Amino acid sequence: MAAHNVTVKKTITALLDAKKYQTLKDVLATMNPADVAAVFEELDEECMPLLFRLLPKETAAEAFAELQPESQELLIRGFSDTELREVVNELYVDDAADLVEEMPANVVKRILAQAHPEMRQEINRILQYPENSAGSIMNTEYVSLRPRMTIAEAITRIRRTGVDKETIYTCYVTEARRLLGTVSVKDLLLTEDDSTPVSEIMDENVISVSTLTDQEAVAKMLSKYNFIALPVVDTDARMVGIVTFDDAMDVIEEETNEDIDLMAGITPSEKPYLRSNAWELFKHRIPWLMLLMVSATFTGMIITGFESALAAQVVLTAFIPMLMDTGGNSGSQSSVTIIRALSLGEVEFVDLPQVIWKEIQTAVLCGVSLASLCFVKILIVDRLLLGNSAITVLIAFVVCFTMAVTVLIAKVIGCTLPMCAKRLGFDPAVMASPFITTIVDALSLLVYFGATSVLLLH
Repeated sequence: MAAHNVTVKKTITALLDAKKYQTLKDVLATMNPADVAAVFEELDEECMPLLFRLLPKETAAEAFAELQPESQELLIRGFSDTELREVVNELYVDDAADLVEEMPANVVKRILAQAHPEMRQEINRILQYPENSAGSIMNTEYVSLRPRMTIAEAITRIRRTGVDKETIYTCYVTEARRLLGTVSVKDLLLTEDDSTPVSEIMDENVISVSTLTDQEAVAKMLSKYNFIALPVVDTDARMVGIVTFDDAMDVIEEETNEDIDLMAGITPSEKPYLRSNAWELFKHRIPWLMLLMVSATFTGMIITGFESALAAQVVLTAFIPMLMDTGGNSGSQSSVTIIRALSLGEVEFVDLPQVIWKEIQTAVLCGVSLASLCFVKILIVDRLLLGNSAITVLIAFVVCFTMAVTVLIAKVIGCTLPMCAKRLGFDPAVMASPFITTIVDALSLLVYFGATSVLLLH
């Protein structure tokens, strides 16, 4: 896809330089709006407004919705009021609401001034819902049918009103805005008797979500039931909109990116990497680095507290990095596995005892295997091949015992903290690699020096 975009970019640039605008218009008319947006993002800023004006009306609106906020703002500032009105009123309501959320106040004022009163009202209503809720990502444009309509009347209504709807494949049967059922276009078309009431073929077992339902839960429901769209109802059980599968995909991508950032110890950012400058990257990374640096002070305090043990057996120092790394890696494996299971709904907090027991079993197998390999490695490589006579069998045993215990502790902590965070209402990804590694480092040192004090210094 990247190679394709590069080729298209070169073609468009060449046609633009040659001022072959009609050819450019024909080329752009054949492209998918998402591909148009991807190519536009690669072009020089001064080329974008001219090319945008060559797009067909509907393609222009769809491509505009796919652009990054910075590119959208650039275009808006270059639009006349007429051009802005045409683009905004061609957008679906949820895309228009997203646009308003991303733009500066002066741009928002201009957007709302050019929107139809109905569009403006719908945008304001969506923006009133809490962030990351179903209400904040829903589209208020859907096909609504009445239960007493005949099949023929329903099809006529779809033809008349469906042009401006994001999807018409699932229609919603309502009365006084209360959701009674759903009916697919397939069912309408395949019903032989056009005089049959819609109420006779509709599905009354409707799965819906509240406007306050978390957007991630909505995305999971769409994936679970393989729906094209999911109806959204307010607190009075009145239908107010739908969430479509493309919105769910955006939510899943957003949540996944956020979890990846948090698991790496980075404050989530909505900007693409290449559009973020060094200062913005610094602001997202430095808070976690500072927190983890301060928390690592505990490991320094532990080492300082056991200076006598290290002085008596200096060779023990050489194994500290290996033990800390092994513990951190073991904890990360468990935490990432559990965070993934939590995000997919595979485990809940009530499963914590079962999860801990499973991780203990895994830790024993991993710990024994690692400790056995480490024991052989220390005696053969460190003692014989490297000629370090200070390493004894007892020292090797202490190191390997610490490793086995560290793996056990790390895996229990790695599975417990994300589940507890989820229970307390925090994002489990916060408890991923950097945070768990710091805790496990401190505990592994305590085990190491404790075992050293008991087995080597007494």
